[in-house]
Amino acid sequence: MSRISFFLLFFFAWNSSICLSQEAKNKSVYDSVIFLRSQGNNKKLNLQDRVKYANRAVSLSIKLKSDTTLLKSRRVLSTALLYSGDYDGFRLQNRKTLLLAEKLSDTLELGQSMHNLGWYYYQKRTQNDSAYFYLTNAIELYDKVDRKSSQVEILQNLSEILQYEKDYLGSEENAIRGLKLLSELPKTESNLISTYQLYTNLGIISLELNRYDESIDYHQKALEIAKKRENGFLPMLYSINNEAFVHREKGDKQTAQKLYREILEEDNLFNLDPTFYALVSDNLAYTQFLNGDKDYDKLEKIFRRAYKIADSLEDPITKLATTIDIAHFYKAQSKIDSSLHYAKETYDLAKLTSENDMLLESLLLLSELKPGEEGKKYLNEHIKLSDSLLQNERGFRNKSARVQFETDQIEQENERIATQRFWLLIVSIVLLVTLFLLYIIISQRTKNKELQFEKDQQQANEEIYNLMLSQQDKVDEARAQEKKRISEEIHDGVLGRLFGTRLSLDTFNFKDGPEAAKTRLQYINDLKDIEQDIRKISHDLNTDFVAGSGFMDIVETLVQNQTQAYNLKYEFYYSDDINWEVIPNKTKIHIYRILQESMQNIYKHAEATHIKISFELKNNVILMTIKDDGKGFVFNKSKKGIGLKNINSRVEEVNGLVEFDSVIDEGTTISIKIPFSNNQL
Repeated sequence: MSRISFFLLFFFAWNSSICLSQEAKNKSVYDSVIFLRSQGNNKKLNLQDRVKYANRAVSLSIKLKSDTTLLKSRRVLSTALLYSGDYDGFRLQNRKTLLLAEKLSDTLELGQSMHNLGWYYYQKRTQNDSAYFYLTNAIELYDKVDRKSSQVEILQNLSEILQYEKDYLGSEENAIRGLKLLSELPKTESNLISTYQLYTNLGIISLELNRYDESIDYHQKALEIAKKRENGFLPMLYSINNEAFVHREKGDKQTAQKLYREILEEDNLFNLDPTFYALVSDNLAYTQFLNGDKDYDKLEKIFRRAYKIADSLEDPITKLATTIDIAHFYKAQSKIDSSLHYAKETYDLAKLTSENDMLLESLLLLSELKPGEEGKKYLNEHIKLSDSLLQNERGFRNKSARVQFETDQIEQENERIATQRFWLLIVSIVLLVTLFLLYIIISQRTKNKELQFEKDQQQANEEIYNLMLSQQDKVDEARAQEKKRISEEIHDGVLGRLFGTRLSLDTFNFKDGPEAAKTRLQYINDLKDIEQDIRKISHDLNTDFVAGSGFMDIVETLVQNQTQAYNLKYEFYYSDDINWEVIPNKTKIHIYRILQESMQNIYKHAEATHIKISFELKNNVILMTIKDDGKGFVFNKSKKGIGLKNINSRVEEVNGLVEFDSVIDEGTTISIKIPFSNNQL
């Protein structure tokens, strides 16, 4: 071997070992990533540990340089950060996931990342335009992958955002879209919750649009849904409270009072939801006050108790509702200082919680309670805030309209590109199919020639084998006849003469003389021994000791020759119970060829070192077993091979059954069952 050849051989071997080593290392790292991800999702661990595991999964995924693996790891980390309350980290991971999903053109991951970012901005309530942008894009992506439940969740968020921004018609449209999608989904608890929330939102929107009867109808539908929920008791009471508020705004204060009292009659309400109990108490007292109830002491006690509960529970929303009602209550009684105190508290709470409607109401009330310049100051602030909110609403609507317009443009462009890609794909497929058909035609012709050659060769082999079997039968027949002839000659000739001699000697045995008698007796015994030996030889020669063993001799010769050529160790066993003489030559030919084909397949594909071959007779069935210790194979992937087809075809020809049992890296066992009868000839 030249030095250059040796160097190249060494280089390729070294390069292959490096590749294998790197592959094994990557497999180990990937297994670690899978484990760390599972720990990041393990709800039994504390959130801090889950975040640590998820971060390590991301770090290892980066080392693997696999975008798909990294994408899944970032998704796990994103979820862990969300549950741990790290919303900024949650936002950052989803931005990175969004970029990866765009790179991989993963529609579902794009939708989930957009959804998560939209949810983040939706929860912050300070960047509703960003929330609207991401959620609008997410819903389009979910539509492409038919994720209706995720679309419902987004439509619910969009409806609430638009309601907050006072785009009531847009809010209503999204809520109705969500309900239509829910009608196509199963009535699971999660879907019932979404249905309840959407009906509730539609009730609030209708109230804002002064469509009171419609609002009442939506709240009653929400109430019916709450009754179907597993934990729908409190939602039922919330819906009754919402309906009562609409009746009060409509002017039907009697019905409102009746509904509020119905809620408060629930014995366990205070323990279940004390803040809601305080809110309903405040609503009932204020409704009674508006309806002309003059028992101010009783009403004041109810207001103060509701305020105290909300304050003790640090619930700013319920506290806001209570303080503004108390401020109006005291103002109506001309208790200006008390009214001013609660109006100022409402003002401070509304600023703290960014409740602009309450802030506007408190500013207007303060401008009426405060005389002179200070009152004007509150009024000016009210006007300024009102104008600012109106401008923000218009700006948001313009942005949402622009987002929708841009989304439509993108969709049109995507449709155009999709159409171009479709036709390009069609042309490519036609070309590929044409080339593929040409390849099939050419390869089929070649294969047909090969099959014809193999068929011719097989026919020739079968003819040779038939001739060989026929010759073997003639040899066996001649051998048997010759043995029979020799047996008859010995029995009828030699044995008869010897028997006569023994009788003559036996007669002479009566002559006198001890020495003569002793001699004759010795000859007689010798003749008896000779007689027994000849009888035994005659019996052995007359027994056809080769009957039934000829075919197995041929098979064993085949096994010896092929295993020696293939460098295989073998074990060969056959049962003497099988009378091969009565089995048709056609069957024996097929058995011979099956064994030959199987051993060739073992040599070519199995990489085996040892084979076991056996022939047994069980329940009038010849059981032929061929077992190797090779690498095995997947039968469904290999059953179209010519070798297996030939074996199956030959087994069918003899009305037999074949089973292949293969285990990867353990070996393959072929079991063939052939019907057998001693009267086959």
